Amino acid sequence: MAITDLPNSRTEEDGSAVVRVLSYNVRSLRDDEDALARVIRACAPDLVFVQEAPRFFRWRKHAARLAAKSELLVLSGGATAAGPLLMCSLRATVERTEDILLPLTPGLHRRGFATAVVRFARARVGLISCHLSLREDERYAQAGMLLDRVAAMDAPHTIVAGDLNERPDGRSFTRLTKELQDGWAVSPWGGEYTSTPTDPHQRIDAILATPGVEFLGCGVPTELPEADLKAATDHLPVLAAVRIPAAGTS
Repeated sequence: MAITDLPNSRTEEDGSAVVRVLSYNVRSLRDDEDALARVIRACAPDLVFVQEAPRFFRWRKHAARLAAKSELLVLSGGATAAGPLLMCSLRATVERTEDILLPLTPGLHRRGFATAVVRFARARVGLISCHLSLREDERYAQAGMLLDRVAAMDAPHTIVAGDLNERPDGRSFTRLTKELQDGWAVSPWGGEYTSTPTDPHQRIDAILATPGVEFLGCGVPTELPEADLKAATDHLPVLAAVRIPAAGTS
């Protein structure tokens, strides 16, 4: 399926917003950054949930450069969220942002959430970019913390996206989907598997949302140039179109 098969971004007569959402693990920009930016631009997203954003020397400069190449703005996250990052188009009106560090398990990488609340016309939505642990017990605990954060967002709707490091039948993934919609399961579009670009065989990245957000299509945009998808990073992107109701509607 072509990206043009997904609905374009728009504001509807009742004030609800159709929004394009992209989730992408960029491996600290260690690969072909120009190919990465071409993939992002081709998806024409309003929101990008990044994982493994640069975290060390001049990380803000690197994040800003990727945003500029992608024709977007940095919204929140990066090193201050231990890797998750949010980018947005000028269409989004930002209410607030918060970067959250999760408890550190000795010997493992620090994890965190990049969060924000934004508005598109009369539609208001919370955003959380996440990258869960490689270790099963820590990942399960982080899934619970993620649900707690969703509940604390003080927004009528929330979108969660990221690298869950687990397949849909896993304990942590299942914990999340008991409360959140899984975009691919609700409205599959494009390809399913996100890892790896050279041998797609598992879905460990996802776009999730609270009830009330309508998925119009969600999956891997596989028709993009294969050379760019392979050169950009070690994950494939997940793209979704969602409809977010206007305030005061359901």
